[in-house]
Amino acid sequence: KTNERLAVNYPFNDMDILWDYKKLQFYSFFTFLAGIIAGLIGVGGGMVLGPLMIAMEVNPRVSTSTTATMVLLTSSSVAVIFVMSGLVPWEYALFFFLVCLCGAYIGKTKIDAYVKRTGMASILIGILATIIALATIGCIVNLFMGLASVNWCLAGFNQFCTVSSGSGSDCAARLLEAHDLFPEAQRMFPF
Repeated sequence: KTNERLAVNYPFNDMDILWDYKKLQFYSFFTFLAGIIAGLIGVGGGMVLGPLMIAMEVNPRVSTSTTATMVLLTSSSVAVIFVMSGLVPWEYALFFFLVCLCGAYIGKTKIDAYVKRTGMASILIGILATIIALATIGCIVNLFMGLASVNWCLAGFNQFCTVSSGSGSDCAARLLEAHDLFPEAQRMFPF
């Protein structure tokens, strides 16, 4: 379609993407990767593709609406899987649905009105960056809290590293036992 529009001197917006095969291939790869990440760990595809679209200089309003659509689709497909598996606690699901619905309504009406009134689409980028930063900080805090709960035993997989007596020596002994199980790893990581 880009070539057809170029042929008739279509008046492109300054932030329109002029799609070619290379850009389509690049974006398709990351869309596929975002789908895998969304399916594996439950992060909406927008968390991966939002920053990518900003880096590709997509209009921030187009980026946020596309991201919202992707999050809706990936979240809905995961929700259907959980419902079909019988793993949905309906009281929590209904409560959080209503909270999310209210938040989405307020966000859409208030923030969108602000962007239309002031023309500052950069606030959308700031909100996206804040959400990603808070998620990153939350993951780091969760990591440190988990490590602190096992006496800072960072020895790999749980079955190889359990602290039962509360001393660090048990962790080191487990690590040595696991190290002996994998002689190839011992050659690769001689610690």
